[in-house]
Amino acid sequence: MSAQPAPDWRIAKVELDEATILWRNADIEQERRVAIFDLIEENSFKPLKAAGNGHNGPYHLELSVQEGRLVLAIADTAGIPLDTLVLGLARFRRPIREYFAICDSYYQAIRKATPAEIETIDMARRGIHNRAAELLLEKLEGKIETDFATARRLFTLICVLHIKG
Repeated sequence: MSAQPAPDWRIAKVELDEATILWRNADIEQERRVAIFDLIEENSFKPLKAAGNGHNGPYHLELSVQEGRLVLAIADTAGIPLDTLVLGLARFRRPIREYFAICDSYYQAIRKATPAEIETIDMARRGIHNRAAELLLEKLEGKIETDFATARRLFTLICVLHIKG
């Protein structure tokens, strides 16, 4: 009798729908690369429906925005679809807007502000990011078990999907 492999509740690969990303610059590309790298290196991700059907991870995740909603397409490592979650984004509009505004200030400050000014802006940026991650955790409750660090990185990727030129 073969033993069931131990659960591996994590994202092994994440992709952003290229058609959703409308605009890019060097700062945004760097944010995207770092968020994806950090997410793959360390995350906790247990989609409850897939887990309930015996799929123990790891998972591939594709993020997109369709008709104003966040779509999380979850597949196994062979690419076989396991579940698709669709989350309304209305409650994220303000945090995304605030995050963009503070990031713009941060990138401008890096070029000309004092270290103290940069630190103040960075603290505000982290605060907005943390509140948005908490909101994402609320929206995922009962659907996906994850941790705060994973939610923060996912929020960064959600922001990348919302950037307009």
